[in-house]
Amino acid sequence: MRLLVTRPREDADALAAALREIGAEPILASVMTIEPAPDVSADLEGVQALLFTSANGVRAFAAKSDARDLPVFAVGDATARAASASGFKQIESAGGDTHDLAALVARTLDPKAGALLHPAGRDVAGPLKDDLESRGFEVRRETYYRAEFARTLPDDARRALDSGTVDGVLFFSPRTAQSFVTLVRDAALSDALEQSYAYCLSAAVAEIARDVQWRDVRIAAEPTQAKLLDLIAADLRARI
Repeated sequence: MRLLVTRPREDADALAAALREIGAEPILASVMTIEPAPDVSADLEGVQALLFTSANGVRAFAAKSDARDLPVFAVGDATARAASASGFKQIESAGGDTHDLAALVARTLDPKAGALLHPAGRDVAGPLKDDLESRGFEVRRETYYRAEFARTLPDDARRALDSGTVDGVLFFSPRTAQSFVTLVRDAALSDALEQSYAYCLSAAVAEIARDVQWRDVRIAAEPTQAKLLDLIAADLRARI
């Protein structure tokens, strides 16, 4: 099974390795790059914990600050692993989406103990800040990085689609799905997707992916990389 990996290169290599372990053949086809915000400073005064909703946020914060003593609350296991790799010790994973993260924080922390810092991208998805503020928390959301989307379809993806050998495409965010769909249309390769599967992290991602015709749109049982890999592994077993 040949699968296009649309994630940024920082995340794509590890995902590609995981795909090879289950017997898939990944093709790196990143449709965006991550650029650090040049003018952000890590002000931690009065902060009781850090909120991370992506591995990109972890890496961007770690590049700006040497602080590793604050508790970390991560949206999912992949983000938690990135925090561990960056040297953080106190890490809690919500194992889901931003709603799960808000619920975990609310169960664990006291709003009166200090603010929460959310190192985020320029374009933030999900109502995390509003959710936590409605529970009495002070949330400081700071832009630590921005996603720059490709203007043309990556060459490897174009060649694979043109040859009709792509079995599926992995999508982890609505914006990535939207970028990929736009680039495929611009390259006049939409028809090449009709025999391919869209593997989507969530229903919100799938909604965007459905802007083009697929053989089928698959959604992970939970919005985690592990569950998406389980879905792909099941399809691989069914093909054998």
